[in-house]
Amino acid sequence: MAWRSSGRKLSFEILNHSSSHEEKEDQYLVNYQSDPVEKPYRKKKKHKRKHKPLHPEIHEDSITHSYSVVHNSHHTDNGNIQNSYIVGSGGSVVCSTVSEVGAEIQRVYGNGELRQRNVNFAGVVETAVEENASEESGVEEKQRRSEPPNGSVVTKLETAESLDWNKLMADDPNYLFSMEKSPVKYFMDEMNKGISLRSTTTLGSEKEREKVYDTIFRLPWRCELLIDVGFFVCLDSFLSLLTIMPTKILMILWRFPSARQFKKPSAAELSDIGCFIVLASGVVILGQIDISLIYHMIRGQGTIKLYVVYNVLEIFDKLCQSFGGDVLQALFNSSEGLANCSSENMRFWILRFISDQVLAMAFSILHSFILLAQAITLSTCIVAHNNALLALLVSNNFAEIKSSVFKRFSKDNIHSLVYSDSIERFHISAFLSAVLAQNILEAEGPWFESFLLNALMVFFCEMLIDIIKHSFLAKFNDMKPIVYSEFLEELCNQTLNIQTENTESRKRTLTFIPLAPACVVIRVLTPVYSAHLPPSPLPWRLFWILFLSALTYVMLTSLKVMVGMGLQKHANWYVERCRRRKKRIHND
Repeated sequence: MAWRSSGRKLSFEILNHSSSHEEKEDQYLVNYQSDPVEKPYRKKKKHKRKHKPLHPEIHEDSITHSYSVVHNSHHTDNGNIQNSYIVGSGGSVVCSTVSEVGAEIQRVYGNGELRQRNVNFAGVVETAVEENASEESGVEEKQRRSEPPNGSVVTKLETAESLDWNKLMADDPNYLFSMEKSPVKYFMDEMNKGISLRSTTTLGSEKEREKVYDTIFRLPWRCELLIDVGFFVCLDSFLSLLTIMPTKILMILWRFPSARQFKKPSAAELSDIGCFIVLASGVVILGQIDISLIYHMIRGQGTIKLYVVYNVLEIFDKLCQSFGGDVLQALFNSSEGLANCSSENMRFWILRFISDQVLAMAFSILHSFILLAQAITLSTCIVAHNNALLALLVSNNFAEIKSSVFKRFSKDNIHSLVYSDSIERFHISAFLSAVLAQNILEAEGPWFESFLLNALMVFFCEMLIDIIKHSFLAKFNDMKPIVYSEFLEELCNQTLNIQTENTESRKRTLTFIPLAPACVVIRVLTPVYSAHLPPSPLPWRLFWILFLSALTYVMLTSLKVMVGMGLQKHANWYVERCRRRKKRIHND
């Protein structure tokens, strides 16, 4: 071929005569396009870069035809024709100038004679591209390398200005970063910057001031008022169990013989009968327990401390309170179903009522035993002379604060917690009555003053801990003291049996089952009555039993009337007060 024969005679004459070179280039393009395409043989690139020789040996056989060549010629400023080639491989474009290749060869060899060398056009172009990339196509090459394969343009990040420390110190208006400030100047600057504790405190506001006074003054008396009203509600329920329910049972028993035909009892009467059976079974079972034996067992053991035993029993007491309400509701539901069922379903409802009755009896006996053990433990702490009562009060009350104050509570949870505190205070009163009965039977010498002092200390600590607990609960949960007034209003509505329209408020009611505390009180007071009965013949002894029972009934009934009427009057007054306040706010 013409181009291949002329490629062997490449010299400065060929590079200087542009006309003959242009003809040979055109002839090469025609012959090059007619050659068959051969698959290039490429060797794998090694990681270690080798030094490329200045004059590589290019063989004729190494010519590859995978490059597409386009010729371009233009006139230079000095009148010569400059030829350039565009060689493409895999979509990349490279521009080279053959005259510059010749100039580079002349620079290396000077004007001497060139040796005859096989020239590969692709290799010459690659060499020319490497020598000429920084002079002619520097900008285009940088843009091509900066473009990603998908064609998107990459934004070039500007170099940040270096930080000048002296300039920063000069531009600082407050002179905060200066290392040349004297201690005296620093102290004077601190004196002139306002509040001394500005770095660890924030400026106060009217809201923060109100929160302080709510925590200290407004909330404690509202919380204590609510707990006290809840305590008297529990006391009223307890007195109803000991006075109203026995009277109704006697009336039911009196009605059966006088009635000419059998009349099915109502749901309320069946519920009272069920509660009376539970109470009687609890008193009978607890009557078989030796209190002195349990007292000496608790006092003589040294493995577990008394306050630990009391806390464990208190936990089981709260669990029994929660589950005991559900058990009694199931009994009342069965009573209502049995009272309203037809004759065909009578057998089913009778079996259901009996099963619920047995379950309520078993659970009430268990709860009664837990309360009795807790009362004996408290009595042991009071009688002991090694500050056991003080350790009990400290551990129990501060454990209660720790378990409740630093947690997140909702409004309903705090409402339930207040009712739980009211029930707990009533249980403490029942325990103290058991301690009083135990002292009456066994104490010697002047014991009443020490007992009264210990009882007041227990009540005062319980009241103080409840106030602290609810005050900080309201503070941490952003609750106003008016919330406790709303709780008291709902409790007064419950006392008056006023059904509210809100369904959620119906669920937030004080649930107290006085069966287990009544069993404990009857069990601990029965020996006191027995000890004061005269050792006389049986008829005279029965007379004194009936007389003391009647006297106790009259006293409890009188107390029930006073407590009940007092709760009714207070509930009416408070509900009316809340209505006037809401009406005044609405009118404003």
